[in-house]
Amino acid sequence: MTVAQTVRRFVWGDVPKSRTERTLLLKIDCFILSYCCLMYFSNYLDRSNVNNAYVSGMREELHMEGTQFNQINTLFTCGYIVGMIPNNLMLQIVPPRIWFPAMQIVWGVLTFCTSTVTNVQQIFAIRFLQGIAESSTFVGTHYILGSWYKSGELGKRSGIFTSSGLAGTLFSGILQAAVYTNLNGVSGRSGWRWLFIIDGVITLPIALYGFLMFPDVPTTTKAFYLSDEERLLSCERLETEQNKDIGHGHLSMGLVKRLLGSWRWYGCSLLFAISGETESFGSNNLMGQWLKALGGYTVEQIDFYPSGVTAFAIVSTLICATWTDATRSRARWPVLVYMSVACIVASIILLAPSSPRGLDFFAWYLAGASYAGQATTFAWANQICADDHAARGVVLASMNMWNNVVNAWWPLVFYPATDAPRFVKGLWAMVGTSIATLGVTWLVWYLERRERRGRARVVEEASQVVGAGLEKRETIEDKKSVRSSE
Repeated sequence: MTVAQTVRRFVWGDVPKSRTERTLLLKIDCFILSYCCLMYFSNYLDRSNVNNAYVSGMREELHMEGTQFNQINTLFTCGYIVGMIPNNLMLQIVPPRIWFPAMQIVWGVLTFCTSTVTNVQQIFAIRFLQGIAESSTFVGTHYILGSWYKSGELGKRSGIFTSSGLAGTLFSGILQAAVYTNLNGVSGRSGWRWLFIIDGVITLPIALYGFLMFPDVPTTTKAFYLSDEERLLSCERLETEQNKDIGHGHLSMGLVKRLLGSWRWYGCSLLFAISGETESFGSNNLMGQWLKALGGYTVEQIDFYPSGVTAFAIVSTLICATWTDATRSRARWPVLVYMSVACIVASIILLAPSSPRGLDFFAWYLAGASYAGQATTFAWANQICADDHAARGVVLASMNMWNNVVNAWWPLVFYPATDAPRFVKGLWAMVGTSIATLGVTWLVWYLERRERRGRARVVEEASQVVGAGLEKRETIEDKKSVRSSE
């Protein structure tokens, strides 16, 4: 392998075996990744805008009290939970190029509605409905990625997709600061209301792009930019990898039996239900609440400074995703170890009663490492369930669903807005969550390794039986030939 090929494999995954495969990868990278990343960007832009709006005037204008901010996020999470598995099952029935953009239009319209609310109860209702619509994005995309990409290509693409959501969070803080400075009061609207209008304007053209260009899955794609040869290759290259079943749209009771009879559904769901809570630092904008409670910071600074958490999250995600693909190793567990240790260190620093302000900033930014585990965990689950297409879709949805079941009440208990700026309960909960993540990571690693060894043993025994049968047949034929010669 040349130096150029080595660098290419490290940066972007396995080198395609043929020119046709290289062209195919280029096309699906362009159209699948571009749409999924733009969709997830607008998804996270919307989620983060609520956090930024809260510290930029929404709390005062809507007379929000106590933990009402946490209740907004909890109701969104409840909607997210309700829509999770139904949305992923709908992708088995309705073409993804129809379902994804349709859900995006729904949440875009609801985002426009958020700019007109007059009380917090209206936001409660809107956020619940948005949770149902937005639940189609994350696990649905991981399902699609696992349908098109081989295991050596999957980690990097999952990392890029996850980073696009983080980019939405990063851009949200910058956008809110700019909107507050330039549009606050224009046409009688507060800056935080303009934020939701701009968010809706960004969302709708992306949905139109999806209707036109998204290619569905390999077995059903009718994308005009793929040739017949490329469509056939998109199926064959996955079928030959680990005997992967890439069928689509086949649901039956056998699926339930396979799920409940295997460790995969339980293990993967438990893994993200726990490890996903390490993202609480960022998902609840704790640093923004910390800055606001400390006082002495402008609205623009409160919106802008937490962007450092997201920036470090993006860097960590991309580096870890690159490493897991480049090493050509099935072992993705070191990424979860890295993020758990980073969260423990950050929590301990923030728990110190009188640490320097600069060290506190370092701890908040270090906590961004928690997002590195998201892409890796879902790439790992895609890898574990690669031989069962329908089960893979449900496992991915269940992972995110159970994480959000926990997340529905977790911030209310451990990160109430009234605990700012210290969040002592939450920081100790973060230490416990990180330690638990290490334990469950080991469990999934052990179960996957045991399953692989069991399969290898079955294959070896089967080959021995076949070999013995062939040897016996050859012996019989030899005897027959001897008798005939006599």
